[in-house]
Amino acid sequence: PEGGAGDGQIPRGIGHDCHVRNAIIDFNARIGDGCRLVNAEGVENADSEQWTIRDGIIVVPKNAVIPPGTVI
Repeated sequence: PEGGAGDGQIPRGIGHDCHVRNAIIDFNARIGDGCRLVNAEGVENADSEQWTIRDGIIVVPKNAVIPPGTVI
């Protein structure tokens, strides 16, 4: 992870202790520590401000910020 670490922001990249499965994450996204991006409920399609699920795949777009501890 890089960028933003000194100013209290979530650094760019994937944080520590994250679990990611079947996901597409843009290089400039910020994923906080302890997140679980696994679609455990098997959702086919869903939308949020910071992510979407299409055909069961989690997509985190450019400049999205996923707060620490988020479960998708």
